[in-house]
Amino acid sequence: MAYTTQLQNGNELNRLYENDRPVHEWYRFVLSFPPHLVRNYIEDFNLDKGQTILDPFCGTGTTLVEAKKLGIESVGVEANAVAHFAARVKTDWNVDPFELARFGRSVAGDVRALRQELVLINDNGKVGISVFTEQLRTLSAEQSRLLIKDSISPLPLHKVLTLLKCINEHEATRLQDHAKLALVKQAVNEISNLRFGPEIGVGKKKYDAPVLQPWIDALDNMADDLHFVRPLSSMPAAVHLADAREMQRILMPRSIDAIITSPPYPNEKDYSRATRLESVLLGFISSRGDLRRQKQQFVRSNTRGVYKADNDHRWVENVPRIQKLAESIERRRLDLGKTSGFEKQYANVVRLYFGGMSRHLSELRPLLRPGAKLAYVVGDQASYFRIMIRTGQILAEVAERLGYKVLDIELFRTRFSTATKEHLREEVLLLQWNG
Repeated sequence: MAYTTQLQNGNELNRLYENDRPVHEWYRFVLSFPPHLVRNYIEDFNLDKGQTILDPFCGTGTTLVEAKKLGIESVGVEANAVAHFAARVKTDWNVDPFELARFGRSVAGDVRALRQELVLINDNGKVGISVFTEQLRTLSAEQSRLLIKDSISPLPLHKVLTLLKCINEHEATRLQDHAKLALVKQAVNEISNLRFGPEIGVGKKKYDAPVLQPWIDALDNMADDLHFVRPLSSMPAAVHLADAREMQRILMPRSIDAIITSPPYPNEKDYSRATRLESVLLGFISSRGDLRRQKQQFVRSNTRGVYKADNDHRWVENVPRIQKLAESIERRRLDLGKTSGFEKQYANVVRLYFGGMSRHLSELRPLLRPGAKLAYVVGDQASYFRIMIRTGQILAEVAERLGYKVLDIELFRTRFSTATKEHLREEVLLLQWNG
């Protein structure tokens, strides 16, 4: 099969337009697909009020927010607790913007009343710190081990934890989630030492960083956005913390008219690392066991998320293209003499990934109304010994085997691979379910 419709310039498509920033900017993954792509497919699918869009890998809620802005009901499923939290808050517009702004000032007063401000002093030419009432707040040893080393410096961390304590103890509990989302957004973007490129890493370490004012600024931006979107607050947008391979227990049969989503791609990105700091700060994970339980809800897409009991590979045992791809990766490993534990898992990850996506598409079928259309944003990968994985084409074959009609594979954008020196395609796989 070869479906190659060109949509338009990929770089232009991936840009976040200025008028898209309200609500979407409350918290957003660096590589999130843009809201205008969602609008394109809502228009192409002729979706309107009275219909329901599902995003089974909803991330931070791009599809849900855009659907709500357009007055269309939506449902999201997300296995990452931080992303689920962000999507839930970003689709909750039943908040008084004036009350939210007042909340920020009130909490700021509580922080100052605790006299937890840190005073910089000069001691024989060296900069030190003095804390008025107690030692620096910090995470437990187990929580700290979950973080990327040096994710955040001790002094900014103390300030974040102090502010978080005041938010959690404030009497206006209805506003706490919005306040916490604003805080973790700023913790990652402005306060931490984290840097985002192709991979998440640590940049220049900050001895100190402002915390209170950036948080108030983020909260004020939320309040500004709410002035405009609050009239649409009654439009339903449900968000479920769940596994996209097990949705029949949470969604009604024949309740979905369309899918617009971007699942993970088969590569070596550990998607849980991108939200590790927020996950720990908000208490979603506090131990290795918590992290393992969360990752077990993900479609297997990298070697750091593979477990002995995994068996999704069984869903694609009879798909020759996937078996040949996995075998070619394993042969390349042997030819190169690669023996690390991760490298030995590369072929297994390919089978588990496409098996998990096959299981997801199978689980989805009873939930779709006849004629439902689906858009999956997926990307080619060459992470495993530079062997090309044509994700969109392979998923199209998997979908056809499950009874879906493949409408097209449209080019979304291209990304240059430094490993292969090739431009990798990021595409939108378009399917239809006729029942």
